[in-house]
Amino acid sequence: MPRVTHPPAGRVLLVMAIAIAAVSLAAIFVRLADAPGVVVAFWRMAIACLVLLPWTVRALRRTPLTRANGLASVAAGVLLGIHFATWISSLGLTTVAASVTLVATIPLWVAVLAWLVLGQAPTLTVLLGVLTAVAGGAVIAFGDLAAPASAPAPLLGNGLALVGAVSGAGYLLLGRSAQRHGLSLQAYVGVAYAVAALVLLPLPFLLGHAYLGYPAATVLYIVLLALVPQLIGHTGINYAIRHLEPTKVATATLLEPVGAGLAAWWLFTEVPAGLTLIGAALVLLGVLLTIRSRGAAVLPDASGT
Repeated sequence: MPRVTHPPAGRVLLVMAIAIAAVSLAAIFVRLADAPGVVVAFWRMAIACLVLLPWTVRALRRTPLTRANGLASVAAGVLLGIHFATWISSLGLTTVAASVTLVATIPLWVAVLAWLVLGQAPTLTVLLGVLTAVAGGAVIAFGDLAAPASAPAPLLGNGLALVGAVSGAGYLLLGRSAQRHGLSLQAYVGVAYAVAALVLLPLPFLLGHAYLGYPAATVLYIVLLALVPQLIGHTGINYAIRHLEPTKVATATLLEPVGAGLAAWWLFTEVPAGLTLIGAALVLLGVLLTIRSRGAAVLPDASGT
């Protein structure tokens, strides 16, 4: 396996913080776009991979695809497409609270998969941090149960949300594997985003939604969704997971609903409920525990030195 050169831990954590802030805007842009979810998801990925195309081509010349990193990149892209498709679809079948709570289990699935597949058993402190942060995500999600959304098919919706969580965890781990097998960040995200766009491409047609013809405001917010949460947010998270323990990065992403809530408070005057504030405090505590626990620093390189 190629040797991985690691930047300073502080730089990696800074990139991860910027990435979390960027992905926190996703829910805001989706709401403002006001279009079918699968349409938004497809164009989000299509625009992102088109913007990256020149850098992807150059990066693939420097770090070409091999059997190991190519398979990991393609599989990660498939899982990213499945993540978006299943989670967005679940929102129309079960309550928002149930959907968000199940998707918030991504760090647990990362920990389980990293343990089973990579042999990286989490420390007790990391497990405590993950469970605390997931509990905070659940409290935030159930803060709106006073006015639950309609749930025409809750079992199917909950199952789709759970599939979204597992596929999201697999996407993070496979992205780390592709990069640690010699593929550069630019090459990896270009391939993965393109594959995710291809996975999402037929869904609007299958669900009877138009691909084009939306208002200019919708187009603007979809473009912003591709540029900020996807290119800055997801790419930054993929950069961080190359160098940090996967469970810690996945747990840090639970700051996203906190950031989204603050943005909604500022933009839409949506004052968070008491349960939301309690949940946010638990998420912050969980993230703090995982980041400050033993092993939170940059991981050793592939050579083991």
